[in-house]
Amino acid sequence: MTTTEGTDATTFEAAWNQWHAERESYYGDPLGWVSITGLYWLTDQFETVADLPGRWRADDEAAYVEGIVGTERLEPAEGAPGLFVADGDRRIEVIRRTGTVALRLHDPKSPHLNQYNGIPAYAPSERWRVSGTFTPYAESRTVTTGAVVEGLLHHHNVVGVIDFELDGAAAQFIAFGRPTGDLHVLFTDATSGVTTYPGARSLSVAGPDADGVVTLDFNRASNLPCSFTDYATCPVAPPENRLAVAVEAGEKNPR
Repeated sequence: MTTTEGTDATTFEAAWNQWHAERESYYGDPLGWVSITGLYWLTDQFETVADLPGRWRADDEAAYVEGIVGTERLEPAEGAPGLFVADGDRRIEVIRRTGTVALRLHDPKSPHLNQYNGIPAYAPSERWRVSGTFTPYAESRTVTTGAVVEGLLHHHNVVGVIDFELDGAAAQFIAFGRPTGDLHVLFTDATSGVTTYPGARSLSVAGPDADGVVTLDFNRASNLPCSFTDYATCPVAPPENRLAVAVEAGEKNPR
């Protein structure tokens, strides 16, 4: 006889397994994060960059390249995903971070891809799926954090706080996003720098219900790209989101 409790547990674990498989596939993409082989910051003078085609420079408005037919000027947005330029089976990604432009090289023949073995993670457990209450701010505010690359800054739109209880202790996160939409949290805990990535893990939170109730599923605490590559520019967690408890759930440090 199959009980409702047993069925729920099976469904919970199956959903987590699907999520985990999708995460592993995403990072194993031949032109994804793990394929990056270099990060190169541009100056205001035309220069050759590593073994990339053309000569490159950048200013406050755009990046410029000489010697690549059909590509002369690119305008990457601050903090946004990059713009891509094809180079055979490689891709040159042009990004802007804290006012400065850089190039990232994605190579499907990257040795990092050859060494990629998926994402280690804690076994899923209902213990780490908890309810919280979201309280929106009267007005959203900007919170600035540092990054894994020294000198870079990230500016986050903080819309409120989430209060919850973990291991019998009251806790609170500041939440990024929109007051009426899905929320996003960057956090650290006592496992950070031990079994999980030290800078931050990410947690997506579905938007609150009419009473402000949300669910925090720490089983889906996710690594940021910087845990897989030295060529990412990820933010670190804000001080408000640093938990004292060890959250032994979600993704572990892959390196």
